[in-house]
Amino acid sequence: MACAQTGSGKTAAFCLPVVSGLVSAAEGGQGGEVGRGDRDAYDYDYRRVARPLALVLAPTRELAAQINEEAKKFAHKTGLKVKVAYGGTSMVQQLRDIEKGADILVATPGRLVDMIERGKISLEAIKYLIMDEADRMLDMGFEPQIRKIVDGMGMPRKSVRQTMLFSATFPPEIQRLASDFLSKYIFITVGRVGSSTDLITQQVEFVTHDEKRTYLIDLLQKQSFTSSDGKPQQPLTLVFVETKREADSLRYWLYNKGFPATAIHGDRTQEERESALRSFKSGLTPVMVATDVVARGLDVPNVAHVINYDLPKSIEDYVHRIGRTGRAGNAGSATAFFTESNHPIAKGLLELMTEAKQNVPTWLEDYAGKPFYGGSSFGGRGRRSNGDGGSSFGGRDYRGGGDYSGYSGGAGGGRSYSGGSGDRGDRYSGGGGGCKCFAGKMGISHGCGGDDETPLGA
Repeated sequence: MACAQTGSGKTAAFCLPVVSGLVSAAEGGQGGEVGRGDRDAYDYDYRRVARPLALVLAPTRELAAQINEEAKKFAHKTGLKVKVAYGGTSMVQQLRDIEKGADILVATPGRLVDMIERGKISLEAIKYLIMDEADRMLDMGFEPQIRKIVDGMGMPRKSVRQTMLFSATFPPEIQRLASDFLSKYIFITVGRVGSSTDLITQQVEFVTHDEKRTYLIDLLQKQSFTSSDGKPQQPLTLVFVETKREADSLRYWLYNKGFPATAIHGDRTQEERESALRSFKSGLTPVMVATDVVARGLDVPNVAHVINYDLPKSIEDYVHRIGRTGRAGNAGSATAFFTESNHPIAKGLLELMTEAKQNVPTWLEDYAGKPFYGGSSFGGRGRRSNGDGGSSFGGRDYRGGGDYSGYSGGAGGGRSYSGGSGDRGDRYSGGGGGCKCFAGKMGISHGCGGDDETPLGA
């Protein structure tokens, strides 16, 4: 299980060992015929069944497509065949491609389950299982499909296969999931769990809702233009908004203001989303307005600036958003528009920027110091923490009681960075507190409070 900062090369970290392992196994005659998947990869009757040797699960179509392209580069001239399966496009065409041979299969959970249930793919030959952006898959409600894929569809036991989990953040519920899927696993962190790279210059602007568009235009106009073949080129800028409607509205508004822009969100078809990404990457439309559909994992080279037009509700999502710039050792900029309604995220934003040695405005320190019932999103009432203020990042490996992060949350109050014990504790990151719920009985530190019988996470 590995956790590293965004843009640090997690895709290469799992692709290279898998490619190396499959090539070595093929050369030694230990499993698989390079270029054909398993030697008996197909039943030569009316129904051909693909039996890949490596499976990579990803939460979104965009990330799956990206991993597919990167894996093909790593597998170049090895004879290994890399295929992809995701929703929003023709399953028939994808199956035709997969039937030609699939040593490494990259897939989203929903589409994969559908193909397996149709008898088109078998997991019985899997030697490597990789789950990328594992926390995002849980956020999106894929846990039932993931458990079905791993435990109920013929995949080899965890003691037989090698399993890898990768993400930029690993809250404790992901670690609990890992204990089910991994055998004697190693927990590796690069940098601070859930932190951002110091290659990204972060800036926060206090604005009212009505001022956002004016501030956005000012930012775009002030950006330094790069030169490509002697022609000025607007730097690639990614603008994050919360709603699909706002994405379309802002895109049209920017276009009318003279800024070529495109938009990407969940209501656009897969073809439209891929077209928008191509247009953005090429610089044809150097401004892309997006919802969180592209916030995680997507690697668009040369993104110079990420603008959080609407701040997300959790610091985890903020980290993933700004991680679209400052990748692979390159510098980048991130600007956030902070309004009164973003008070819940102030404390987390302050702690993150301080950790990354950024200039913190005085007003943000003031907001972070003001009481907010429910705690900050950094360690409060976000998706993964309760109102008592423990950290939502939780880089603690609960198996040995060790603390792997500067952000493991204090007991109850959440003011400590290193997760003490305590009678009550944070639901996920602090002390256990002698609770009778499932997590308490299992000895997992969670702190849902005293004698509460409520199941964890209820």
